Amino acid sequence: MMRTDGVVLQQVELGRVWQTVDPFLFCVHHDDDYPEGDDELGPCAPLVGRDLGMDFSGRDGWSMYHGSLVPGFPQHPHRGFETISFLRKGFMDHADSLGAAARFGRGDVQWMTAGSGIVHAEMFPLLNRDAHNETELFQIWINLPSTDKMVPPHFSMLWSHQIPRHTFLDGAGRPTEVTVVAGELVAGERAPEPPPHSWASRPDTDVGIYHAAISPEGSWRLGPAAHRETMRTVYVFRGGSVRIGASEVTGGHAAVVRPDVPITLTDTGDGAEVLVLQGRPIGEPIVQYGPFVMNTKAEIQKAYHDYHETHFGGWPWPVDDPNHGADLRRFARHADGRTEELAAAS
Repeated sequence: MMRTDGVVLQQVELGRVWQTVDPFLFCVHHDDDYPEGDDELGPCAPLVGRDLGMDFSGRDGWSMYHGSLVPGFPQHPHRGFETISFLRKGFMDHADSLGAAARFGRGDVQWMTAGSGIVHAEMFPLLNRDAHNETELFQIWINLPSTDKMVPPHFSMLWSHQIPRHTFLDGAGRPTEVTVVAGELVAGERAPEPPPHSWASRPDTDVGIYHAAISPEGSWRLGPAAHRETMRTVYVFRGGSVRIGASEVTGGHAAVVRPDVPITLTDTGDGAEVLVLQGRPIGEPIVQYGPFVMNTKAEIQKAYHDYHETHFGGWPWPVDDPNHGADLRRFARHADGRTEELAAAS
């Protein structure tokens, strides 16, 4: 980790799993150029030589992850935190131990509170049989405070048409396109509400998640955070480099920046994409073991015991890696029976 100037406090190189700071736990950027889909909604390509069930190879530009037929992550448990799945391209099929299900993508976000415990599957069905199935998403883990670690599990859908998108022009008229997954950049245009027990649902936690595409040599000014305690990190995940203050942050690096001053991000070449994560720290001990994030080792041990005994409600699906068929429709069926139906995104 490298310390820099008074605006950029630290820089760090991005790995497969991105480092984050409290209240976030980590972030992963999946970017797969899948081939055409077959009859089973998997890749129409040979899988020989891949370590199926554990394929993070990126071979030929894509991975199967823990999937064997359809790429993705078959059933697995969580407790004590939240997952935020921001699908920029492609689709995700959700299924869980509460019997809930969803298909979303192409700009949609699912925000899931694991709370006291949930088992879910996240599969990437390859619905296009005539062209490649580009799939790009961020999965972000955000912690829960001790008072909310054992709340009932819940998920909210933030559909693409509900999510604020803004175009900011610099002095030369060069645009930056910004998507606001959480927080507010323009007064009165706040992102949809996260689940009710999320750290982000509290009015004083200053949680923001922003994706920005900066034009070649363009600039974007991000105002100061609402609180001095807020932690703010800028991830330059695509493009050459971005200048922030007196520092140059090259592609594939993240910068922790001062939250209490406005910052200007200026592309130095052919355009760049950045992800900004910010929020006030929870400031509690974190003990993480695999899919469980609690405050003490004893709580981790209890999480494993509870999962072994109850499987967090069991698994009501006939297979570990369910998908929702070849229909392009987007939908969510919640545990309380409420349903949301949308047309396929273009």
